[in-house]
Amino acid sequence: MEEKKFDLNTIIGFLLIGGILLYMLWQNQPTTEELEVQKLAKEKSEQLEDDKKTSEVKNQKDITLENASNQIGFNKLGDSIGIDKLQNILGSFAYSGTLPSAKDATTVIENEVLKLTISNKGGYIVEAELKGQTIYDGTPVFLIKDGNSSLNLQFSSENRLLNSQDLYFEPSLSNNGSNQVLSMKLKTSANNFIEYRYELNPTDYMLGFSIKTQGLENIINTTQPIYLDWNFIGYRQAKSISYENRYSRLTYEHENGDKHSKLSPASDDNELEKNVTWMNFRQHFFSSMLLTDTAFKEVALSSIDLVKDEEVDTLYTKKYGARMLLEPKAGGLSYTMNMYYGPTDYQIFKSYDRNLDEAMPLGWGIFGFLNKYLIIPLFGFLSGFLPAGIAIIILTVLIKLALSPVQYKQYLSQAKLKVLKPELDEIKEKFKGNKMKIQQETMKLQTVAGASPLKGCMPALLQIPVFYALFTFFPTAFDLRQKSFLWADDLSSFDVIAELPFYIPFYGDHVSLFPILASIAIFIYMMMTTGQSMQQQEGMPNMKFIMYLSPLMMLVFFNNYASGLSLYYFVSNMITIGIMLVIKNFIIDDDKIHAKIQENKKKPKKQNKFQKKMAEMMEQAEAQKKKGKR
Repeated sequence: MEEKKFDLNTIIGFLLIGGILLYMLWQNQPTTEELEVQKLAKEKSEQLEDDKKTSEVKNQKDITLENASNQIGFNKLGDSIGIDKLQNILGSFAYSGTLPSAKDATTVIENEVLKLTISNKGGYIVEAELKGQTIYDGTPVFLIKDGNSSLNLQFSSENRLLNSQDLYFEPSLSNNGSNQVLSMKLKTSANNFIEYRYELNPTDYMLGFSIKTQGLENIINTTQPIYLDWNFIGYRQAKSISYENRYSRLTYEHENGDKHSKLSPASDDNELEKNVTWMNFRQHFFSSMLLTDTAFKEVALSSIDLVKDEEVDTLYTKKYGARMLLEPKAGGLSYTMNMYYGPTDYQIFKSYDRNLDEAMPLGWGIFGFLNKYLIIPLFGFLSGFLPAGIAIIILTVLIKLALSPVQYKQYLSQAKLKVLKPELDEIKEKFKGNKMKIQQETMKLQTVAGASPLKGCMPALLQIPVFYALFTFFPTAFDLRQKSFLWADDLSSFDVIAELPFYIPFYGDHVSLFPILASIAIFIYMMMTTGQSMQQQEGMPNMKFIMYLSPLMMLVFFNNYASGLSLYYFVSNMITIGIMLVIKNFIIDDDKIHAKIQENKKKPKKQNKFQKKMAEMMEQAEAQKKKGKR
């Protein structure tokens, strides 16, 4: 996306403004004083055209009378031609008096964690710096900077469509106890105004924000829609922009807090929602949020993916937009809101008790439940007194030990099938060519021996929720960001042991060691389990292919993933291999298992409903087959 390319709405807007100005000039023939204004505007335009210091001036082809007046200063023009005539030219919102807002200036409010810069022009935040945080190259984290974000109140006045981002506000800085309060007022007179109010406490990423109007009932046309537009372009913050972009997503709460939804993270998307109470322009590990006490009646949300080619698109991740329909009340507008600029951190979000944890990709259903109530608290406790890498290892050990009984049952079932292999081979030989009979007799033997393959699969299925919960936890754990371990300098990003002189699709331009170690561990584990199963069970002709495919996928696709996740898989599989060796060599005795199976054969085995049904179906199928041969 080109930064300085005008979109269609901007062009139409300029054309409409130009048409209105021409109409006004045609109706009101210029006086001597007004000609003086035009002369000053022309001089200012020429001066701006010659100024090559900024890209904004390079792109400026023209300067309107209103902009010229703003640039020159209302006080000077007011003294020259009088406030009344100036208001005739610029409308009700040209009030000047002795306001200091008739110039380009900014006001800074800050606390221990956040520094915000608010511009007189538009009255919105033009810089948001997170103190103590740096991006991948060591420079400070700016969520807002260099025009990547705007906040605009659009309304109708005197048959004109006005945008607050083009008008100048008067700043007033004060204190409310230990909080800093900044009032930005767009005035039509000393007591009539639109106010943006910001309040920042000493330690919080969340600030109070409100919009209200006073004395503008006859100026703002409430029969026409009033919109609050928030536009935002996310800056790249991580080493891998494609990996960061995968977890950058617009999330929001609507239906008065009853529903939480998301726009697509992988393509352009938009939605029109009702009664929206908050929205999060998420950038993986950082969030920019707007929350409201009074739900927005209608919001048009949009997300545009700016990373089409990670080799070319290296500055921005996504462009977000929210167009909120505001409802005026008796006396004007009044919205009490909050803004959040800070980490995408579960513990911080949860502390506000406003369902903000729903803005995090922790998984749905049981996966999210495990993350919220088991994994996040446990890892938070461990990382409170241990280095992040050691905390990952201890977390993995604890989880594997907790699941070891399940793994024992899985391996025991496999051991029983191994012991039964000679008898299963006899059945295959005895009923050679009759697959239905082989299946029927095999099921009978397995049922009597208590060695059903389903019993071996069930323990593995029970581990899937934990596996997936951890898969979603590690890439979103803010506590891992910029924490080093061994050769990895950032566990939330990929580790690098070698740089490649070329780029390999899907793999990247570097070599990461943790995915290699994890791939080796997975291959050994699958040799010990899948390799054994291939010798015992029919109907699995592709298992050997899967045995090689899984480590290969880990090696390729995890090369750009968080090294903390690869560290977890490596440690997890090594522990699993160790547990399996202990179970095999010290706990399970094949001779005892065989003797137990032979003893079970002598006892009548009651079938459950499922086994009975399967047996009946097989008998019916066998009978049909025999009938067909007659």
